[in-house]
Amino acid sequence: MKSIRLRLLLASVLAAAIAGSIWWFYRGDGSASNFLVLHGNVDVRQVELAFNASERIVDVLVREGDRVKKGQLLARLDTGRLSHSVEQAKAEVAAQQQVVARLVAGARPEEINKARAEVEAAAVDARNARANYLRDRDLAKQHFISEQQADNARAAAEAAESRLNAVREALHLLEEGSRKEDIAAARATLAARQAALGIAQHNLDEATLSAPADGVIENRILEPGDMASPQKAVFTLALTDPLWVRAYVSELDLGKLRLGGIAEIGTDSHPDKPFRGWIGFISPTAEFTPKSVETREVRTALVYQVRVFVCAFEGGLRLGMPATVTIPVDQPPPAGGAPAPDPCKSGQ
Repeated sequence: MKSIRLRLLLASVLAAAIAGSIWWFYRGDGSASNFLVLHGNVDVRQVELAFNASERIVDVLVREGDRVKKGQLLARLDTGRLSHSVEQAKAEVAAQQQVVARLVAGARPEEINKARAEVEAAAVDARNARANYLRDRDLAKQHFISEQQADNARAAAEAAESRLNAVREALHLLEEGSRKEDIAAARATLAARQAALGIAQHNLDEATLSAPADGVIENRILEPGDMASPQKAVFTLALTDPLWVRAYVSELDLGKLRLGGIAEIGTDSHPDKPFRGWIGFISPTAEFTPKSVETREVRTALVYQVRVFVCAFEGGLRLGMPATVTIPVDQPPPAGGAPAPDPCKSGQ
């Protein structure tokens, strides 16, 4: 009798254990509850930060693990050569600006007055040379002087007339001002030198390296004294926004999810500190189950990638950290035509 009772007791315990295991198994993947539980890993975007100039690093201001804000200064280069290049370009721009101003303004009144005086003097010389020639011509006809002297007087008169025409044209050029082609060429040269100044100033500005977004310094690769270049990363920055959990859902449970639905994210290292999240991505295509994902289906079953974004990051999540996502399956969809509510606000 005792043997029969013992066997019945053992059978009851075994049945209870099997029932508990089945209950726990179905509770774990959400098939028999109001929640869908997914298992995945924390994922973040990483940025390789490098200088866009080739100079020696003089300051590195952050270390691994430091949290940084967008725009925060991270490192600096030696700016000696770059500063001199900027000053040289500024001087060249200033000099060319004066060239353009001189061409646009034209001749000064004093220069024009001087040219007019030269024209009057040349006109007097030309009249005097003409009078001498006429007199020498008459004397040569009367054989008082030689024909050679008369020819010399005529040449001097013609030279004086040519000088008069030259100074008249010079006066006319001064009065007309600079040619528009010369002004255009000078302005083009000025624009080229202003562009060179912009490049030099840009190079100087890029002697500092700032954070492009909020994040955490994951790796500090170069140190003061190292030679920086665009091909060498100085830091690896892990962005804290967006931060999500990459999980996978089977085809059977795919219909239980909707974009924008709320979720709760838990980790083994912080079991008492769940994170509020929302479903931000459901893959439109299926893929084979990754080896790191454990489901009750066979390994070759098709699953869909899901990204559950964290509403507010306050620390505690690291890249690759295993995480458990709990999603209520009875979330009502938004009313037709109504905008979806904010899943990160309390009460959603």
